[in-house]
Amino acid sequence: MNSRERVVAALNHRQPDKVPFDLGGTRVSSLHVSCIAQLRDWYKLPKAPVTTWCIAQMAGSVPDELADRMGTDTAAAITRGGPFGLLRENYKPWTMPGGQEVLVPGMFNPTPDGSGGWYLHPQGDTSCPPSGHMPTKCTYFDNIEPDIEVDEEHLDPADNTVEFSIYDDADVRFVVDSVGKAWRTGRAVVLNMSGASIGSVGDITGGAVKHPKGIRRIEEWYVSPLLRPDYVKAVFDRQTDVAIINMRKINDACGDRIDVVFTCGADFGHQLGQFFGPTVIRDVWMPYWRKMNDWIHANTHWKSLKHCCGAIVPLIPSFIDSGFDALNPVQTSAVGMDPATLKQEFGRDIAFWGGGVDTQSVLPFGTPGEVRKQVLERCEIFGWDGGYICNAIHNVQHGVPVENIVAMIDAVREFNGEA
Repeated sequence: MNSRERVVAALNHRQPDKVPFDLGGTRVSSLHVSCIAQLRDWYKLPKAPVTTWCIAQMAGSVPDELADRMGTDTAAAITRGGPFGLLRENYKPWTMPGGQEVLVPGMFNPTPDGSGGWYLHPQGDTSCPPSGHMPTKCTYFDNIEPDIEVDEEHLDPADNTVEFSIYDDADVRFVVDSVGKAWRTGRAVVLNMSGASIGSVGDITGGAVKHPKGIRRIEEWYVSPLLRPDYVKAVFDRQTDVAIINMRKINDACGDRIDVVFTCGADFGHQLGQFFGPTVIRDVWMPYWRKMNDWIHANTHWKSLKHCCGAIVPLIPSFIDSGFDALNPVQTSAVGMDPATLKQEFGRDIAFWGGGVDTQSVLPFGTPGEVRKQVLERCEIFGWDGGYICNAIHNVQHGVPVENIVAMIDAVREFNGEA
């Protein structure tokens, strides 16, 4: 099998020749720019600035030559619009705190915060209040909540959907080019869809909007499905319709060159439980997920990927019933997320994408031997009968020892008989 066939087989719950491996295929299974630079050095690749593709997480694009060395089976395709409304084009150099040079979008115009950190402004417009902040000595940009009080008498769902727009010709051309580059690698192509992740915390604050209105404070948004369910559903209805129009445009232009679409990154879990129970999820979110996934499965051969951190066992049946084909990041350190139980209970109905090594403790703070041991165990547990894409639990973060990242990569090779 080649990489594309391997991933597709696994997502169809057929046993592939090897456990597929993803590192860099999605914005929730990637690496911090510093880790990519370290891996380039480890594999003795020529030094080159890392291109950022998610400014908020400072996640970097994995170049083909590094993907070849790591043995990854996925290739990321991206859309034109990125966090904080910065278009992914006209890249230019920027020096990170600590001295690493990276490539950032042309609209990236940070301003100093006066304390050694940096502010980002929506769409790079420094005349607007900042919507992102990298504190001093940090390497990520956090969303800034706008100071907006909810005006109950004048709430308009359009205010919470202004950033979700129908792709124009330039947007479609960008996706076609990105998909084409990913497809030519021979790896499974994962389209990281923008605007389809309804109710995601990354969008709530309106970081891409110059003058946001509506419900933009995170705490207020999370109580709104209980206090204002009709308003939230109206927002989701508009966002879902726009997302399907955009997916139709992409499918018409790219067709069979896409294997997986990452649509939803909204989190509903924390370390000990869930933000919402299954009843709320099924009432407020599930109809819109179902509508998107029904369109995907009726009109394409794409597989649909859902991301949700935390202790989410009670929610997994809702994800399955919503039509998602795969679930990431499989946070096995959270309460109830035992790998063997997850595979036994749900492994025939949804593929697991992640779960390969604990990024809260083992990968950043363990030894290479401990990393190897856990990766081998997870491949053994999750890998039978297909339905598994091995990856770390969420992105590999700044500060993780490169020896441990390599130990993860080598352990997957070892399990697959390539060592």
